[in-house]
Amino acid sequence: MTDKAFHNKVAIVTGAGQGIGFEICRQLVAQGAHVILNDLQESLAREAAKAIVKETKGNCVPVAGDVADVDFLNDLVQEAVSNFGQLNIAVANAGITLFGDFLEYSADDFNSVMSVNLRGTFFLAQAAARQMKDQGAGGKLLFMSSVTGVQAHKNLAAYGMSKAAIQMLAKNLVIELSSYKINVNALAPGATLTARTTAEKDYEKIWAGLTPIGKAASIEDIANAACFLVSSKADHITGQTIVIDGGWTSISPSPI
Repeated sequence: MTDKAFHNKVAIVTGAGQGIGFEICRQLVAQGAHVILNDLQESLAREAAKAIVKETKGNCVPVAGDVADVDFLNDLVQEAVSNFGQLNIAVANAGITLFGDFLEYSADDFNSVMSVNLRGTFFLAQAAARQMKDQGAGGKLLFMSSVTGVQAHKNLAAYGMSKAAIQMLAKNLVIELSSYKINVNALAPGATLTARTTAEKDYEKIWAGLTPIGKAASIEDIANAACFLVSSKADHITGQTIVIDGGWTSISPSPI
């Protein structure tokens, strides 16, 4: 990627107050994009955007809100247009993980996972695609799946189900959106070192042992792939899910 591969492009990234979403925002802004950084927590969104602007001297606007709220997602797209005049990229990164034994899993937990992971992804894509269609210049949609959408993992039936559905959504929208020059892809990260995961006991050590290449992914590993897929270099890639797991799904050893 050149330093300004996203010069004057406008992007939305949800769930970006920290971790993978934050790094995607940081890289996009550093490469010239104007970014709407969303997070559920207002303070987290504000501090994340402030840090990115301080480092890059670019444009990153924090917008707090719940991606499970369809009206908010429509407002989020309008926020991008109001601030920067257009929308070219939307990354549905926000998601939640609620572990639980299948036989004991509650309806409330199920609904929470589906509301954020599925409704949040589907309706951000819808709102963004409508704007991109009206603009007439195409665009890029990127969804965040998971290796648990490819390979079964204990206590993650609902989460894995949601992440597999996201991959199918990316494939189905090829039929719906290709005529408008809108590309749709997904990423399926494996174990990734974030502030949340590294707080778990021995997470880095355990996943280094379980991953064929000998280490878990960094947030940069995932963001590098994300930025490629929403760039002009990926114009002929659509409907695909790229697994980024250091080879884990090839052998799939479980930490449990």
